[in-house]
Amino acid sequence: MRPATKIYGLIGRAVDYSYSPLIHNTAFEQLSLPCRYTIFNIAEEHLVADALKGARALGIAGFSVTIPYKKTVVPLLDSLSEEAKSIQAVNTIVNHEGTLVGHNTDIAGFASPLLPHARSIQGRPVAILGSGGASLAAIEAFRTLFMPSEITLFMRNPAKETRMTDPAIKRCALGDLKESGSQSSALLRDAAVVINATPVGTLGRPDAHMSPVPAESNLLHQGQIIYDMVYNPLDTPLLLAARKAGAVTIPGMEMLLAQGAAAFRLWTNLEMPMDAVRSALLNEIGATAI
Repeated sequence: MRPATKIYGLIGRAVDYSYSPLIHNTAFEQLSLPCRYTIFNIAEEHLVADALKGARALGIAGFSVTIPYKKTVVPLLDSLSEEAKSIQAVNTIVNHEGTLVGHNTDIAGFASPLLPHARSIQGRPVAILGSGGASLAAIEAFRTLFMPSEITLFMRNPAKETRMTDPAIKRCALGDLKESGSQSSALLRDAAVVINATPVGTLGRPDAHMSPVPAESNLLHQGQIIYDMVYNPLDTPLLLAARKAGAVTIPGMEMLLAQGAAAFRLWTNLEMPMDAVRSALLNEIGATAI
């Protein structure tokens, strides 16, 4: 008798653009596992609790969690890993016979492509654009692995932001970057690493053609590392502008693959076949670009 197919999926809102099904289904097929990964679009936050109750009842084996529900799911789970507890954000859920355990693989996934640059980051300032679950993962990775001199967080409205309570983190308004002579602009210009943890520039969004750093500001330059967590498209407006300015660039695909491999390990206790998955992803991105 053939084993029943295990179902995994992505919880998010309007995330049909995601490459996660391609990544995980390629891995399942390569390893001949009886598993399938799909997308679960949840339109409203109040429906997330019902979705997780349904997952328990149906025996759905696990989830990835993305915008805007990485913090929403936290109080709805039975337990959290240490990484998820540290930032109170979850991007991976494992269903252990009805017990839902939340993990955060974003921290390790974010850090992976930055590790070769660790020595050049230590003791220098870094900047993060955005204040959601992805930015929390970046902050935790910087604190534990890279030890920058300071972290500046650029938010849409710092005065209303209540999640970031650490006084060691500087807070600036994203809108101030439009003023080239502002103190906020100087903080970004001096940063050794600039992280985009906002969805700005994502294919399919109204702001897909935009960069979170205004192109006319001349804030990006040689000697910086510009890391965009947006992975669709591969070359975002921010990365194109950074490359033109002579900065080192890291596409979101690297984080996507690294955190996906960590989630795959949690679900299956197996290593993701990275060469096959990377090849499939690059082929798909190339086809999409055409």
